[in-house]
Amino acid sequence: MSIFSIATSGLSAASLRVNVAASNIANIRTTGPLPASGGSGTSAGAGSPSIAPTFPAAYVPLRVDQVSQSSGSTPGGTVVTVSAVSPSYIAQSDPGAPFANEDGLVAAPNVDLASEFAELATAKYSFIANAKVIQAYAETEDTLLDIKT
Repeated sequence: MSIFSIATSGLSAASLRVNVAASNIANIRTTGPLPASGGSGTSAGAGSPSIAPTFPAAYVPLRVDQVSQSSGSTPGGTVVTVSAVSPSYIAQSDPGAPFANEDGLVAAPNVDLASEFAELATAKYSFIANAKVIQAYAETEDTLLDIKT
């Protein structure tokens, strides 16, 4: 891989980190009904109707996993994948919510605000560093083209 493609893969990774962190922060208060527990004894056609189809589920937070691209004939750069945070929700007290269970609990996204802001800072500095690499590459290339014999 060229220096340029390695740096652009870093820029793409940083951009994805910002998008995922922003989505998690924006949806931190998007609650929903708690998923039915295994011991509830509810089944299709029996008991009280489920409220899950009536109300949307809580936001499922995402995370970015970034690894060095070390496979293939020309290794270099970085590869990112987005996956759901596990566990995706935590039980939170909100007895006023129309979808709260009998204990007044709802499912809230498992988002740590401090970690999300750390992700934003990491993405910022990663973006700056990769942009500087591209700038230095362009300046070096221009200098090499200006050399006269």
